[in-house]
Amino acid sequence: MTARPYVLLSAATSVDGCLDDTSDNRLLLSNSADFDRVDEVRASCDAILIGATTMRRDNPRLLVNNAERRAKRIADGRPEYPLKVTVTATGDLDADLKFWHFGGEKLVFTVDSAVEKVRATLGGLADVVSTGPGLDWGQVLDELGRRGIRRLMVEGGGTIHTQLMSRNLADEVHLAIAPLLVGQANAPRFLGTAEYPGGSAARMRLLEAQTIGDVVLLRYAPKERS
Repeated sequence: MTARPYVLLSAATSVDGCLDDTSDNRLLLSNSADFDRVDEVRASCDAILIGATTMRRDNPRLLVNNAERRAKRIADGRPEYPLKVTVTATGDLDADLKFWHFGGEKLVFTVDSAVEKVRATLGGLADVVSTGPGLDWGQVLDELGRRGIRRLMVEGGGTIHTQLMSRNLADEVHLAIAPLLVGQANAPRFLGTAEYPGGSAARMRLLEAQTIGDVVLLRYAPKERS
């Protein structure tokens, strides 16, 4: 049986748990040193995953930006860039977004009812795989494992983080907390309402806590609850 990848959830939030505010401009939560840390983590991974909603809202390129890190990946026999992955249940994707036109290979997971729509929209920009009538995270991770993905970085959004955490599929969480308060009821949040393993009293193991300028990075092991 092919091993599933190690799943690392990465997010930056305000002190009140928001990933962004409700304005049209992206709220920058991390500082330059933390952005560089994230770039280093990306370089260590075989694939990076974001949800289609995050792609539409933020229009990220989702790259390893540091040239030395990319060169080391090549020297180690790996692709210059990690595989870029997205998931969509509706098939509502835009072929003009930056995600498709920068970096290396791309992969889309979708459902039976949307697979032809995605293929027609993207043409040859990405490989497209259906997980059946519904989005099946077990099949997503199994397929990534078959493709040689050993370390998967998940960069959002909140719906994706919630689904993986509630299904006990996240092996590690990197949470960078910025000294900001958003305070808006409709602002997107790192995690939403769900039944999480162990309930509200289950404590995750803290792997690390460090300050990066004015940001605090917390690393947790979600599966090691007590």
